[in-house]
Amino acid sequence: MILRRVLGVATVTAALLALAHAPQSQAADTAYDVLVFSKTAGFRHDAIPAGIQAIRDLGAANNFTVTATEDANAFTTANLAQYEAVVFLNTTGDVLNAAQETAFESYIRGGGGYAGVHAAADTEYGWSFYGTLVGAYFASHPAIQQVNVRVENRAHAATAHLPQVWTRTDELYNYQTNPRSTARVLANLDESSYSGGTMGADHPITWCKTIDSGRSFYTGLGHTIASYTEANFRNQLLGGIRYAAGKTKADCRPETGYTTLYNGATTGWSQAGPGSFTNSDATLTSVGGLGLLWYSAKEFRAYSLKLDWRMPGDDNSGIFVGFPASTDPNSAINNGYEIQIDATDTDDRTTGSIYGFKSADLAARNAALNPPGEWNTYEILVEGERLRVYLNGRLINDFTNTVPARSLVQGYIGIQNHGTGDDVSFRNVRIKELPGGDTTPPTVPGNNRVTATTSSSIALAWNASTDNVGVSGYDVFRENGATDVLVGSPTGTTFTVGGLAAGTGYTFYVVARDAAGNRSGASNAVTATTTGAPPSNLALNKTATADSQCAASEAPAKAVNGTVNGGNADKWCSVGASKWWQVDLGSSQSVSRVVIRHAGAGGENAAWNTRDFDIQVSTNGTTWTTVSSPRGNTANVSTHTFAATNARYLRLNVITPTSNTDAAARIYEFEAYAS
Repeated sequence: MILRRVLGVATVTAALLALAHAPQSQAADTAYDVLVFSKTAGFRHDAIPAGIQAIRDLGAANNFTVTATEDANAFTTANLAQYEAVVFLNTTGDVLNAAQETAFESYIRGGGGYAGVHAAADTEYGWSFYGTLVGAYFASHPAIQQVNVRVENRAHAATAHLPQVWTRTDELYNYQTNPRSTARVLANLDESSYSGGTMGADHPITWCKTIDSGRSFYTGLGHTIASYTEANFRNQLLGGIRYAAGKTKADCRPETGYTTLYNGATTGWSQAGPGSFTNSDATLTSVGGLGLLWYSAKEFRAYSLKLDWRMPGDDNSGIFVGFPASTDPNSAINNGYEIQIDATDTDDRTTGSIYGFKSADLAARNAALNPPGEWNTYEILVEGERLRVYLNGRLINDFTNTVPARSLVQGYIGIQNHGTGDDVSFRNVRIKELPGGDTTPPTVPGNNRVTATTSSSIALAWNASTDNVGVSGYDVFRENGATDVLVGSPTGTTFTVGGLAAGTGYTFYVVARDAAGNRSGASNAVTATTTGAPPSNLALNKTATADSQCAASEAPAKAVNGTVNGGNADKWCSVGASKWWQVDLGSSQSVSRVVIRHAGAGGENAAWNTRDFDIQVSTNGTTWTTVSSPRGNTANVSTHTFAATNARYLRLNVITPTSNTDAAARIYEFEAYAS
C-alpha cells in the first residue's frame, strides 16, 4: 500500500472560490476519498498541476479528500478499496502493468468509480477493458479553438448547471469510435462552429456509463490550464467525480431513438385547469394549480417516456399517462395513472408510486433518488397494460392495470402543476414509440364549416376522415395564440361549441384520431362571429395608471380608449424596470374574461407582442390575486378566461415584454368583460 498524501487545510481563497463555483442547491455529501492519477507514458500536458489543484479545491469545498499520485503501485486491491473514485487526469500511454490492470478492473466491476479527463482517452490502447471503461479512444485533434458544446443531458450533475449551448475554448478530440451505443452522451460538439472535426453531426465529447456495479464518467475537455479556473468546467469535474463516487445518481444507460416532446418549445402542449408552467432556459416550472400540462398533439400506445425533474424541497407533482383528451385535469386523475413526485407522502403516494395504487420498491427508490435541489430522471415504460417506472436508470415500480376505465393501451401524457408552493421543474421530455402498433394516421377532416350561430354558440360540421383501421373520434380546437384550446372531442362529424360571448369572433379547426393514438393534420380553419350585441367592455375609458411610459403620447389611458387606429402612439408603452399597468373600473364588477390587443394588432412587429405576463385582480388596489399567467404568447390579440371574480382593479404585470431582445412593453388595448 502506498503512503497516502492527504490534503491538508486549503487556503481560504481556494475554498471560497470552489464554494462559489459549486452547483446551486447541492446537498452536502458524506465524506469520501478520491485518488487522482496523472502518470504519463506519452505526451505530457502542462495543465496537470492546475488540474490537481482544481480537484483539491473542489474536494476542500465539497467534503472529499484528495490523494494525488503518478505511482502506478497505488493500483492494488487493498489500496484502491479506500477510494470511492479514481480520476485519470490527462494520463497518456501504457501506465499500468498486468497486475495493476487486474486490480483496477476488479475495483470498477465491484462498485468503484472512474472519472477520465481529456487525454485519459489517449491511454492504455492495448487493454480492452480500459477501452470499454473510457468509452472511446483518441484519434486526432485540430488546433486549440473556440467551439459550441451542445449540452444534450441537463440532468446529470456534470452538466445540469450548463446552458444548452456552452461556448468555450479547448483542444477538441476526435475519437476512433462513437460511444453513443454504449454510453449516455451528455454533451456533443457542433462541428459547424469550429474547424477540424471529423465525426460529423454526432460528435460526443462528454458521457457516462455503468460497468457491472461500477460507474464511469469521461469528458474530452480539459487540455488547457485556463480550463481549471473556469467555473463551468470545474463544476463539470465536480459533477463527474460525484457521479463516479456514487454520491449522485444518474441514468447513464445508452439512449437512442427518442423524439423530443419538450426541450424549450411548448408546441403541441395544452394547459388543462388552473395554474400554469413558466418556460425558461428549456425548463418548465409549475405555478399554482391544480392543473395539467398535457401533450395534446398525439395519443400514444406502447412507449418509453423519459423526462428530467427537480423539486427544491418538499414539493408535489406527477406525470400522468393513459388518459383521454380533456380540458378537465380531473379526467387524467380519474381515467389515467399518476407516477408521483412527492418526498414525504404515504408509501402509495410518494415519489415513484403509482399514485393511490402501488408503492414503489422503497429500498430501490431510496438507493436511486437524488435529494431535493438535484435533478432526477424518470423512464416510464408502458407496454399494453403494464407500466414500469425507472428512477435514474433503476427499476422501482412494476404495475399492471386491471381497471378497464383506466386502460393503458392508449392515451395521452402530461405533467401536473399541483398547487401554490408545490414547485417542481421539468426538462427534456422525450418519447420512444415501441414497435407493434398501428402508426398510420387518419386522413385530414375535409370541408370544416359553420352550420349555425347563436349569441353563445357556434355549430360546426366537417367531412369524415378515413383510417386504415378506423377513426375513433375528432378533437375540435379553438385558436388562441401560442396554445390552442381543445373545446370538444366528438365521435361524429358535428359539434356545437357553447359558452361563447355574444358578438365575438372565434376560429376553429378539427383533428381526427384513431384508436392507436395517431392523429391527422389539422382541417381548414373557419372563423365565425356569434350573434347579438357584443358584451360591454368594463375597462373602456376608465382611469388607468402604470409604472412608467415611453413617451408623453404613450400614456396608460391609451390602452383603454377603445381604439387601435391611432398609429404607433395609440398604445401604452413602458421600458421601466418593473413593467405594470392597471385600470380602476370605478366600482366592484364581476369579471371573467380579459382581451389584450398587442403590438401586432396595432400594426407593429408581431415579435413585440407581450410574451409572458400575469393578470391580477384586486378589490382595494393593494392586495392582488393572480387569475391568469400566460406564457409564450405570440398572438396579436389574446383572450384570457378565468373563474368569475369580483374586482374593482385589474393589473397587467409584464414579465417578458417581447419575443426578441426589444425591452419595451406595448399594449394597444386592454378589455375586461363580465361573466
